[in-house]
Amino acid sequence: MVKVKMFLAAAAMAVAAAASSAAALEGTQYVRLEHPIAAWQGKLVKVFSYDCRFCYRYDASVDPRVIPQVQKEAGLTFYPVHLETKGKYGRTASEFFALCLLRDQAAGRTNMDKESLFVKTKNALYEAYHRKGETWEKGEGAFIKTMTRASGISAEDFAKERKSPAVQQLADAWKASYDAAKVQGIPAFVVNGKYLVLNKSLRNAQSLVTLLNELSRLP
Repeated sequence: MVKVKMFLAAAAMAVAAAASSAAALEGTQYVRLEHPIAAWQGKLVKVFSYDCRFCYRYDASVDPRVIPQVQKEAGLTFYPVHLETKGKYGRTASEFFALCLLRDQAAGRTNMDKESLFVKTKNALYEAYHRKGETWEKGEGAFIKTMTRASGISAEDFAKERKSPAVQQLADAWKASYDAAKVQGIPAFVVNGKYLVLNKSLRNAQSLVTLLNELSRLP
């Protein structure tokens, strides 16, 4: 009986060791970006668009369960990146999001903080577009108004600051996200600027957590 228990214990340890050492499968669970993005080192990046219904769904049900856990376990900083090539007002949204993130950073707010200007603006666009069917047929001014109401940033301030070097530099830096988005669409999760998660391989939120943690350990 003792030998049987010892055998079972050893077998259990072997299975656990094999599971813990199991590597993510390149080409099946993730791909390497053709052009790594150095500025994303140490970050968990989510490429998204206000115009993407899947981004909206992930934002509501997946992100709150995954991102805090990965930040804690893998030590990655969450960094949202808006894709300007999707949506009628994609560039306008990128410039406004960039301004929000810069102001949030200056105020010490994280980009997951519910009181951050970024989150308030993102939620307002998602609510208007995906839940209320708003398409801003009256033009860019109406689109901007949705964002100014949510964030408290005035249209006048945005008009002045959207072309500032800081906002333009940040919004332009996000153009690199197209290399990730073109592989499979969005949302696109990228670890350390190198490894892109293949969403079709995911079974649930926990499988995404596991995969992101594994990718964070790759060189």
